[in-house]
Amino acid sequence: MTIQLKQLNKTYNPDSEFPVRAVKDLDLSIEQGEFVAVMGPSGSGKTTLLNMIGGIDRPTSGQVLIDDTDLGQLDEKTLIGFRRDHIGFIFQDYSLLPVLTALENVEFVMQLQGHSEAECRQRAKALLKKVGLEQQMHKVPSKLSGGQQQRVAVARALAPQPRFVMADEPTANLDAKSTHELLDIMEQLNQSEGTTFIFSTHDPRVIKRAHRVIVFEDGQLTQDQGQCQTA
Repeated sequence: MTIQLKQLNKTYNPDSEFPVRAVKDLDLSIEQGEFVAVMGPSGSGKTTLLNMIGGIDRPTSGQVLIDDTDLGQLDEKTLIGFRRDHIGFIFQDYSLLPVLTALENVEFVMQLQGHSEAECRQRAKALLKKVGLEQQMHKVPSKLSGGQQQRVAVARALAPQPRFVMADEPTANLDAKSTHELLDIMEQLNQSEGTTFIFSTHDPRVIKRAHRVIVFEDGQLTQDQGQCQTA
C-alpha cells in the first residue's frame, strides 16, 4: 500500500479573522515498509499531518490516497472501518482504556473487527510477548510504568494487522532506556512484518533511528532525507 498526499491543505478556523494554515500545499508519497520520522518544532503541523493520513482529521482541500482509496471521499462510517482495519495509532498519552487489562486493551480492536474470542486472545498474547510484557498482561494501565504502557499501545496498534502505524510523539514521556527498547521493538516489527511506521517527533533518538526523515516547518515540507528507502 502506498500513501499519496496531493496538494494537501488544512486550515483551522478558515472563516475567522485569523485562520491557521496548519498544512500548506503538501505533495508527498510514502511507500509500504518505510520507517519515517516527521520532525519539526511544536506547531509546525506534524500532528495535523499524521491525523489527516490516519483519517482522524479531514483536509480542507487536496487528497489523502491510500492505494486507490481517497479518504476524503469516504463517509464517516466507511472511514471508521477503513481506519480500524488498515491504520494503527500510538499516542503520546498512551490512550489505553483504564478499566481493561493490558491483554484486554490489545484484544479490543480485534473484537470490533469481529474476530472470535480465541483468535483475539491468541494474537494479543503473542503481541504482548513480542513487546516483552508476557508477565504484565493481566495488569491494568495504572499498575504499569510509562514505558510498559507505551509497549501495550504498540501491541494494540499492531493487533488488527494494519499496514500503517501512526506514532505521535511516542517517546515524549519515556526515559532513554525505555525509548531505546521501544524503538528496537518497532524497528523489528517494521522489518519482520513490513509494517510502515510514521512518527511525528522532535526527539533526536527517534530521528537517528529513522530510515527517512521529513522536516516540517510552518506547515510545509522543507527537507526530505532518505526518500523512498524501505526497511
